[in-house]
Amino acid sequence: MKTLKGKKAVVTGVSRQNGIGASICEALAEAGADIFFTYWSAYDRTMPWGIEQDEPLHIQRKLEALGVVCHSLEFDLSKEEAPQILLDKVCEVFGVPDILVNNACYSVSLPYSALTSDMLDRHYFVNVRAPIMLSVAFANMFEKPQGGRIIMMTSGQSLGPMPGESAYAATKGAIDAFVKTFAVEAAEKKITVNAINPGPTDTGWMNEELKQYLLAKFPFGRIGTPKDAARLVRFLASDEAEWITGQVIHSEGGFVRG
Repeated sequence: MKTLKGKKAVVTGVSRQNGIGASICEALAEAGADIFFTYWSAYDRTMPWGIEQDEPLHIQRKLEALGVVCHSLEFDLSKEEAPQILLDKVCEVFGVPDILVNNACYSVSLPYSALTSDMLDRHYFVNVRAPIMLSVAFANMFEKPQGGRIIMMTSGQSLGPMPGESAYAATKGAIDAFVKTFAVEAAEKKITVNAINPGPTDTGWMNEELKQYLLAKFPFGRIGTPKDAARLVRFLASDEAEWITGQVIHSEGGFVRG
């Protein structure tokens, strides 16, 4: 069903075909939304999973094959001026967007003893400043009578410790707090603001040993997939979710910690 036909969505952090960002874009496009996504290959190339040549292009072609308009842009969200520049570019190509999905993140595992202010800043710029200022810029330009949607991706850091991820947990935790407050402020613009914690999700970064360890913690007998998160994003972006705002939704398939 084309529940989002005529809507325009901005999704950040869409560089890998098996990533959550790509699945979000596909789910929104299947519902009829036009897509503008960003990616930053330089980050993925430093990660163990890497990135294959032209992955963002393959994602764009797949979305266009679904019959929607799709634009993509390699873009460094860590720059201070990035949020406004990005939304200005979006408006140039297809007008004011209806949906903003802040999916991009920065994460480098390291013990607390190795944490430096520079490393903390790198996490902060992408995980806190960029999504917050993108949300603010989105709300400032949104003048439609209804239907504004801001959706954040978070990581369940409020549910338990994340050893070796102090910078990541602290910065993503800021998003949980932001959502609760900004949802109240953005309501006057008819914008809902929510966050999704998809739990451990197999996007290609898990080795077989980790998969087996995690599998025992999922009561449904499988590990989360990008499509699980994407379906929830699609619902929150729809008119059916107009009464849901200020929520951090832990969509983890019953994942058992400890």
